[in-house]
Amino acid sequence: MSEQCLKKSLSDDGIMTLTIHRPEKRNAINYQVMDEMASSLLEIKENKNIKVLVITGAGEQAFCSGGDLSEFHSLHTESESYEMLSKMGDVLYSLLTLPIPTIALLNGTAVGGGCEIASACDVRWAYPHSKVGFIQGKQGITTGWGGGTILMEKLLPSNALKFLLTARVMPPEEALKFGFIDQLLNKDEDWKSLLTNMIEKEQGVLLAYKQILIRKWNETRLKDRIDLEIRECAKLWESEAHLLAVRKFTEKNL
Repeated sequence: MSEQCLKKSLSDDGIMTLTIHRPEKRNAINYQVMDEMASSLLEIKENKNIKVLVITGAGEQAFCSGGDLSEFHSLHTESESYEMLSKMGDVLYSLLTLPIPTIALLNGTAVGGGCEIASACDVRWAYPHSKVGFIQGKQGITTGWGGGTILMEKLLPSNALKFLLTARVMPPEEALKFGFIDQLLNKDEDWKSLLTNMIEKEQGVLLAYKQILIRKWNETRLKDRIDLEIRECAKLWESEAHLLAVRKFTEKNL
């Protein structure tokens, strides 16, 4: 049996921490991570003792470097890529609509799909050495897990569009100005202390406030809009520009 790629830790005060544990791959997402994250989110949703979810990455180099192209390089057609993209899209939607508050703790670089995961969380905190960027445009594709649609919900549309179109990797201070990062952490800051005011509330209060947001997304058919985004990415996946980018990545990592 393969080692788990997602480490879980629940504190006595109701803080669940999920750590993507593939440091040798810069915490890139593969099918195993998808499956483990899907089952973990379902467990968290049903656990009445959990008040807050924090997602982070193992080590100090990367929060998440996006999809693991060394595993997805064999996907060539629109239908093949859509199967993978929609699978992770469903995971992100489950994270987005989880009934408790969620926090992305950026302990290192978050690029591509890593930024999509962070965008699906309610709050994003970042350490000074972290960097963020929706770099999909440099690979001949768009955000493919729903992150672009989600980003438009979280940021001013003009800022979100600039973030996506430029495909730049930026320091957290700049991402803070965009509104993507909510708070910069000091190097040795204990992030759990920032949750004190939240976890002292009754879980029913936290659930009720999150439901206000979830109702809005249901009314505006967010899930349908995310699926349209995923289908557009799947079309671009089989483009020569993207297949060339994948070949270059594969040859570089042989």
